[in-house]
Amino acid sequence: PIISLSFIIVLESVIFDLDKLDYISSSGLRFILKCKKEVENTKVINCKPDIYEIFTITGFSEMMSVEKGIRSVSIEGCQKIGEGFYGEIYRLDPETIVKVYKVNDRQMIEKEIKLAKKALVLGIPTAIPYDIVKVGDTLGAVFELLEAESIVHIIDCEEKLDDFAKKCSVILKDMHQITIEDDSLPKRKEVVMGWLKECERLFSKEVFDKLMNLLNTIPDSNHLLHCDFHVKNIMAQKNELLLVDMESLSVGHPIFEFASMYATYHAYSCVDKENTDKFLGMSLESTNQLFDKIFTYYYDSKTEEELEDIKQKLSTISYIQVLRIRAKYMDRGYGMEKEEVEFCLKYLEDITKQLNTLEY
Repeated sequence: PIISLSFIIVLESVIFDLDKLDYISSSGLRFILKCKKEVENTKVINCKPDIYEIFTITGFSEMMSVEKGIRSVSIEGCQKIGEGFYGEIYRLDPETIVKVYKVNDRQMIEKEIKLAKKALVLGIPTAIPYDIVKVGDTLGAVFELLEAESIVHIIDCEEKLDDFAKKCSVILKDMHQITIEDDSLPKRKEVVMGWLKECERLFSKEVFDKLMNLLNTIPDSNHLLHCDFHVKNIMAQKNELLLVDMESLSVGHPIFEFASMYATYHAYSCVDKENTDKFLGMSLESTNQLFDKIFTYYYDSKTEEELEDIKQKLSTISYIQVLRIRAKYMDRGYGMEKEEVEFCLKYLEDITKQLNTLEY
């Protein structure tokens, strides 16, 4: 007797790697569409620009995951014009820059490009984002930034520092007037509460609970925040200031904006007084002066006593931020982390005895 056997292979996913493909016909598109109908988790990767455009125009990118291929660029001989926590910024040519990331996390980079596009649409003065690229063994993101230069090299005297501070206060006021009605951006208060919870083991229950209660007193708000607003993330393009690095774009009360600024300009130097020199290229005296000027111009209707009260309140958030970062590396023995952690813990313990609210 003849026995007939049938085999059914069930695929969980199908990935089309089009790295070598320069042209795709309608029959090729129909074949991919047929696969999509048979296997829900079908995606296309490494498309060249022309191929990617075809998938976009035909609507395929709305039906399935379609990823652009990553082109390579070289930063050899390029001028380094900025640096942040996650990456370094180089000028590729007079029109474009590339942010080279210190971690190979494509999802994080895609998120930042998406946030940069959102910021641009919302009217924030920023670089125009393009695509992800390979830079040696790591990844980068390309932005258009015409003939811009680092602000650090420009604010080299009291008059220029003062002018820069005024312009920063205007940018911050304009940005904080923008409200986001959907849930597309993180709520900064929830982010900071998450940081505090990461460090819960370092506190007594009494201090931890008091800090959590203090954070809860900050009014909820949906105003747009940058939350990484410092000189390395601000570029000068002729007479206009442009913000870069939208990784921390979020919504909330302005206290969180100034808390992140105070952390960078002051609190991270709680032990290492040369921290701002190494990271920002400015002395601690200059960054303290710059913060005070921006802060005062922003809150121009407040008295000196009111400004000091607000600064004390926002410093609470700043030292939670510093503690969270330094505690992560404390056990790895990189330097002064243990001393910095102890400083932050003592500062936060003392502040809980002085404050009953962070609202203002």
